[in-house]
Amino acid sequence: MPSTIAAVIGGSLAHEAGLRIGDELISINGHTIADEIDLMFYSNDEEFSLLLKRRGKIFEKTITKAEGRCLGLELKSFKISICKNRCLFCFVNQLPKGLRKTLYIKDEDYRMSFLYGSYITLTNLSDTDRRRIIEQRLSPLYVSVHSTNEEIRKKLIGNAKAGEVLKEIRFLTKNKIKLHAQIVLCPGYNDGSDLEHTITDLRKFYPYLSSIAVVPVGLTVYGNKKMSPVTKEDATGALSIIEAFQKKFLKKHGEQLVYAADELYLKGEAPFPPLKDYGELPQKENGVGMVPEFLHRAGKFKKLKHVPKTPISLLTGTSFYPYLKKLSEKLKKRTGVDLRVVPVENQFFGTTVTVTGLLTGRDIVRSFMGRADEIIFIPDVTLRDGQSVFLDDTTTDFVEEALGVKTKIIESSFEGLIKAIEEVD
Repeated sequence: MPSTIAAVIGGSLAHEAGLRIGDELISINGHTIADEIDLMFYSNDEEFSLLLKRRGKIFEKTITKAEGRCLGLELKSFKISICKNRCLFCFVNQLPKGLRKTLYIKDEDYRMSFLYGSYITLTNLSDTDRRRIIEQRLSPLYVSVHSTNEEIRKKLIGNAKAGEVLKEIRFLTKNKIKLHAQIVLCPGYNDGSDLEHTITDLRKFYPYLSSIAVVPVGLTVYGNKKMSPVTKEDATGALSIIEAFQKKFLKKHGEQLVYAADELYLKGEAPFPPLKDYGELPQKENGVGMVPEFLHRAGKFKKLKHVPKTPISLLTGTSFYPYLKKLSEKLKKRTGVDLRVVPVENQFFGTTVTVTGLLTGRDIVRSFMGRADEIIFIPDVTLRDGQSVFLDDTTTDFVEEALGVKTKIIESSFEGLIKAIEEVD
């Protein structure tokens, strides 16, 4: 089916060629266009021909690229392939009823993995999908492995018919597709010797399997009661295994390859490695190296361009609170800024959920009730991308009205915090 044009940027090549919103893009140089990846791939030539349909009529446009000029086309979103696995720890299945519909979408789409870094299990790839990945060099892809023991893996992902993950990884890496793998650590299932076995299996595909992240399972009060959360002892055991592999890989390959999520260090109450040990932070968006990067940037900070007179309150999850508290004390000594860090306990998903990104508007209001705050900094990781909506569908306006304060959305980085401080007053 042709793809419908959703936007045409003013002054772009597409705009000059007379393309309009609602036009159907059938093909480029004879290649059918199914989605934005096809558009990117087939519009790389210096000159290309577009076959379009408008109000039932077929017509053709030829576009010649010019330096510094963009094509300027956006297509309607493609239909996402939905995950048919029933993972024991699936976060979507751990959500309460009544939230916005988009939160319940479980994608298992290699296109979303390529475009946005979402993790896929490789359980639904067709031969056509595989050919396209290789032909269009859709790399890197992000893969949820969990275990290379097929019996354990099938139990974890709730799919007895799932194909062999190592077979899929072998095919992709043999064809030079770069992969980043994650292992969701589930105590009693894929920890201990199985974790060692999985890391050993995956390292054979280096360098095309470029990184392995071990992240603790996230459980809410609505989740699988048979699944156990990662304890301090579990985290310590996993860190010991990971660090042993890191030493081997560093000696052999010059890089560590396998990394522990920040939350494992927090749960294990262990010191973070220096930032340099994380290389290029290949799985930063998966919570690997975000805290060390924040602390590294904070350690190099010297002074503010502007010190606000207004006291500022910064909310955070309970796991990161001790680090931000120390930072706020250092900032006050160095600059005089009155930065008050407030830990927010997660009642919505359960107190075992301690990360900032899963806080809700209602829990924020509950934590700040009765305080005399003037302005509250809200990290953008708590909100829907580009919007002011929390996971429980409340908004920053709701927080302001309930507490009688001003709020400011800030970028979730040290630079973002400093920039926001300097903009107050």
